[in-house]
Amino acid sequence: MFASLFSIASLMLSTFLMMVGYGLMNYLVPVRAVAEGWSPLLISLIATGYTVGFTLSCIVTPTLVLRVGHVRVFGALITLLTAAILASSLMVEWQVWVALRAVAGFAVAGCYLVIESWLNERVTNETRGSMFSVYMIVTLGGAIAGQYLVPLGDPRTTTLFIVCGILFAISILPTALSTAQSPAPIAKVQLGLGKLYRRSPVAFVGAILAGILSGTWSSLGGVYTTGSGLSTGQGATLLACVLAGGALGQIPIGRISDLTDRRYVMVACGAAGVFSAFAMFFMTPLTPNLLYITAFIVGSMLYPIYALNVAHANDRADPSEYVTISSSLMVLYGLGTVAGPLIGGGAMELAGPRGLMLYLAVGFAIYGAYAGWRVWRGNPTVHPDDRADFHAIAVPMRGTDPAGSIAVDYEEEYDPSTFDENARTG
Repeated sequence: MFASLFSIASLMLSTFLMMVGYGLMNYLVPVRAVAEGWSPLLISLIATGYTVGFTLSCIVTPTLVLRVGHVRVFGALITLLTAAILASSLMVEWQVWVALRAVAGFAVAGCYLVIESWLNERVTNETRGSMFSVYMIVTLGGAIAGQYLVPLGDPRTTTLFIVCGILFAISILPTALSTAQSPAPIAKVQLGLGKLYRRSPVAFVGAILAGILSGTWSSLGGVYTTGSGLSTGQGATLLACVLAGGALGQIPIGRISDLTDRRYVMVACGAAGVFSAFAMFFMTPLTPNLLYITAFIVGSMLYPIYALNVAHANDRADPSEYVTISSSLMVLYGLGTVAGPLIGGGAMELAGPRGLMLYLAVGFAIYGAYAGWRVWRGNPTVHPDDRADFHAIAVPMRGTDPAGSIAVDYEEEYDPSTFDENARTG
């Protein structure tokens, strides 16, 4: 294991530095937007720019890697990311920020894809689980550390934006100076949304809802903490609790879902999400510790539900279809992250900052109710021997695929002779 860790040390250091910048950026931008007096709807529009760029990058970046390689693409994307955050401090206009956030989203998603495909090639089947656990710790630790930089400065000045730009700029150094061999080019795969829906309607719909939920929180969580009267330090702690819940919650949820019909677990996650989101709606900054605990529970439902969708879809797919299924889920998830902040911003406009929690509660309710409806329809449960393993999705990666990067090509034709459809529809 130590040899494996040594082989990815420079990559993990680059990832950590990038994630510190990411955590600082994702908290700093909404706090500064609130300080500028922009409405929740305008802030949600800015957030949508980020998610549009993020989703587009999932399609475009693998093609770029095929042409010029991982290191060059990673360097180019880090340059874009640095330029976007520094320009944001110079041109504080919401129209400009929409475009700059789109650039940042494109760069961040591309960096994730490069890092994960690089990591995937460096590990073996025997060390994959432990190495991706290290990866999750690095990403989570970096993001939380970045959030706690916000209380150390004034978001209304350029200082924190410059610090963020410096963090992004130096994150390229460990990888650029490493003597390790670059990974092989990313392989293109095909997108099959129709096949995914036929295999697993609940995973198809669930991926969109998971994107709506996590995309909304990731984009507007900072607006919620600021508007609710929390200090920047308290807000950083609450956001950290959500991320920690998302990481730790995947362990019990994954194990339970491997032992039973995953749709039952989806229903339970939806119900728990509804109750915890409602609880946060009624809480105030006067009880911060209770708010942190509830936020941890919300996070433990918010992020693992995407991994549930991936595992559920793979349960009903032929092994040769895993990559196609995962790429389709990722695109659906990305579409959800685009729509989520816009609707969530409208909810906050109508009901105030805490309207975000009502919106999340409704999303959780739909997620759980749809899974329950599919069970009620009598769709068969997959036999335990046929279930794919549950794989945790690194937070806050927002749905990228740890199995490798993808590039969308075209819709595959469905061939019913390749698999027993009657046994695994659901």
